[in-house]
Amino acid sequence: MQHHTLRPLLGQILSKNNNDQQTLAKTYASSISMVVPRRLLVLITLLLAAFTTIVHADDDAQSANIATVTSESMTDGSDTLRTNNEQSLTTPTQPTKVVSGDAIQQFVAGDFSQRQAMLSAWPGSVESLDNLVELIANDELYQGNRGQTYLLNAEDQLFTYPDKTETSDWPSDLSQVTLTNTLRSALIFGQAKVKLESDKPAQRLQAVEILADNIDQVDPAIITAAAANEDNANVQKALTALQARIDFKNGDLPTQIEAVNLLADSDNPQVLVDLESALASDNLDPTLEAALSDARDSVARRIEISTWTGHIFTGMSTASILLLAALGLAITFGLLGVINMAHGELIMIGAYTTYVVQNLFQAYLPDMVGWYLLAAVPAAFLVSAVIGMIIERIVIRPLYGRELETLLATFGVSLILMQLVRMIFGAQNVEVSNVAWLSGAYQVSSSLVLPYNRIAIIVFTVIVVALLVYLLNKTRFGLFIRAVTQNRQMARAVGIPSARIDMMAFGLGSGLAGMAGCALAQVGNVGPDLGQTYIIDTFLVVVVGGVGQVWGAVLAALGLGVSGTVLEIGIGAVLAKIVLLVLVILFIQKRPQGLFALKGRFVE
Repeated sequence: MQHHTLRPLLGQILSKNNNDQQTLAKTYASSISMVVPRRLLVLITLLLAAFTTIVHADDDAQSANIATVTSESMTDGSDTLRTNNEQSLTTPTQPTKVVSGDAIQQFVAGDFSQRQAMLSAWPGSVESLDNLVELIANDELYQGNRGQTYLLNAEDQLFTYPDKTETSDWPSDLSQVTLTNTLRSALIFGQAKVKLESDKPAQRLQAVEILADNIDQVDPAIITAAAANEDNANVQKALTALQARIDFKNGDLPTQIEAVNLLADSDNPQVLVDLESALASDNLDPTLEAALSDARDSVARRIEISTWTGHIFTGMSTASILLLAALGLAITFGLLGVINMAHGELIMIGAYTTYVVQNLFQAYLPDMVGWYLLAAVPAAFLVSAVIGMIIERIVIRPLYGRELETLLATFGVSLILMQLVRMIFGAQNVEVSNVAWLSGAYQVSSSLVLPYNRIAIIVFTVIVVALLVYLLNKTRFGLFIRAVTQNRQMARAVGIPSARIDMMAFGLGSGLAGMAGCALAQVGNVGPDLGQTYIIDTFLVVVVGGVGQVWGAVLAALGLGVSGTVLEIGIGAVLAKIVLLVLVILFIQKRPQGLFALKGRFVE
């Protein structure tokens, strides 16, 4: 080894961390021992050891300095922290200029002070700040050895930022971007500041919620200034409630009583906690204690109303799913008199069709993957309808009039379909992601949040029921279905092809089951046993509503869905199922034809 080759070797040592420097020093010393004179080797080894010791000591000093700063920031009094946060909310702080790129890239490349300044006065958009918070919360944001920004997912796939292209060229020193307590405090109030200045009321409302979660560190002047410039009623109400909470904590007795009277109109669970904590205090003024007691009862009552409203909404969404699953069975059972035990597997096929469509969009239309659900709905209908017509043609048609044999045959078909799905997709559940426009929830109040995907299922069910009623009552095909259902022999006598109507009606019912599976994929797990979860409840809906009756199925689904949800809250899921089944049996004993009796051949 020549002397001029020592410079690159030293360069490699300098580019490594402390442990790697010592290891490389020993390795290179061993490598050159064969060609370098012993005295020179001893000198080189001593120099390398001294250099790594100095670097290590310098790093330890820097680490100690950082630890001291962090410790001091964590032990600061609340007044100092509040002062810093008030300045971040009122006085824009210009961040130190860093590398080019968007705000997230600048944040990753910056040092501690630069990151703190950026969080206090975020230079980017509100969406970019929310994206930063999400990436850090999910442990996905990383920094390269030259300040580059990378994203690392749970499958250990590394992506460049912002183009999000997967790369196999991993940096030699990849470090995760995290937040210290000081940076988290700056982030909280930085988010509030950015969102308070937004033009969107929803984001301003989020800012108020952020401040409400950190009420002990908020300057009341900020709330007063924001309320003076606010023109949205919901945000104004939230600011008023936040100001009342601050006044209750920090004001004199008249101010506290006035604040408590304002808080009595709230349904925020945190307000209830504050009121109950205040009532537990000793030596309360009688007037204040009476106001606190009245406010606590009012807030508790409002929270209870919101809670039960949420339960009823959940029951309605469950009823919508049951109705989607039962509509197809109501048609096939009413038309053919066949107990189709494979109906649950047709629901499962619709869910797996949704999964396949999602994967196709991800592979071939990645820019439109957020709209895959619009293609999955008709695809699920068509695939399930075709499979249903094949089942009717091959399995059910030769067994007409032999009800027990059709029940056993369709049960066998259900086992075959489940095994086929296990062979193709595996026995484990598959992941069907929610589309972006159905993610999140609509916040009605502080204690009532309605998920967008369940709202969409209710709306979707209403649309499907309306289209089905129109199809059955206003079209020629619907007329034929009703004729065959009421009197098959007379329908044949007037020229209606009953065999073809049977097949098409069975396909329609199977397609409706497929759409139910598509909806279920948005709110639950998708696996080979998906249909078994809903098949019993589906039969209960059909029997209670009346065989072949659409409106009976609607009322039965609403009753079973809402009552089942309410019973689960009080006595648990298992006992609720038992009680519900007993109630259904008693109802059938009293009214065997269901809510609506079918006119025609079944009456006889």
